[in-house]
Amino acid sequence: MKYLIIGSKGQLGKCFEENMEENNLNFLGVGIEEMDITDKVAISEVFEKVRPNIVINCSAYNLVDQAEETPEMAYRVNKEGVRNIAEECKKHNCFLVHYGTNYIFDGTKNSPYTESDKPNPINKYGESKLAGERIIQERLNEGSYLIFRLSWLYGKGHQNFIYKFLQRVKNGDVLMGTEDEIATPTSTETVVEVTMRALREDLPGDIYHLTNTGQTSRWGWAKKILETINDSTELQKVSVEKFNLPAKRPKNAVLDNSKISKDLDIHITSWDKEVEKFIKEEL
Repeated sequence: MKYLIIGSKGQLGKCFEENMEENNLNFLGVGIEEMDITDKVAISEVFEKVRPNIVINCSAYNLVDQAEETPEMAYRVNKEGVRNIAEECKKHNCFLVHYGTNYIFDGTKNSPYTESDKPNPINKYGESKLAGERIIQERLNEGSYLIFRLSWLYGKGHQNFIYKFLQRVKNGDVLMGTEDEIATPTSTETVVEVTMRALREDLPGDIYHLTNTGQTSRWGWAKKILETINDSTELQKVSVEKFNLPAKRPKNAVLDNSKISKDLDIHITSWDKEVEKFIKEEL
């Protein structure tokens, strides 16, 4: 079995590489320097050379506010790039694992979103990610892919909420957290562990919501970070509107992870325990 990890320089891709190294699996990780997914020729050359059995796509354009201002960039990666990957997977008979986002929902539901809920993105990033999902469903045969929708992902690296918030603490900034954005902080370690288990157990190709368990606001997440590092600095509750961001955020972006939990017969760790473990082990 040979794995190809696309987007291996990001926090999720790095976590996959660590896991596969620890388990002595046969894999190759490629970043944009080795394979730009918007370049059909480059993708074709890598697939011909590597001949993977399983492709794990961790690549994405995830700059939510920039996507609002330059949507063509988001669509180029999240739609057309995904199309290129899907077509190569079909050509080479590879199984594809792809990661979606909770931002495909509009946030108006009063309970967690399930896989059967109808997507209705309210920003360009969410639109582009949904377009990528639909291309996979159109281009690949049923049972030849898994799409995992994620929420508030964090791991080793600087492009996540935990690192950025801790930098503000270190700099002595005024600390604020939004109370009207609700979702589930989810660790890359959880995503990798569940994904690898799904592959080992030949989980039928489908769409799943893959997050840690429970829900919180950005304020609640920040509060947990402060508690874990024993910092008593005041943390202000604010509305997301205070930041006047270009892209709208869904107010409720909580994903229900009960389907994946049931199908794999697992209990996924709560978000607060996972955040505490991550901070104590990695920071």
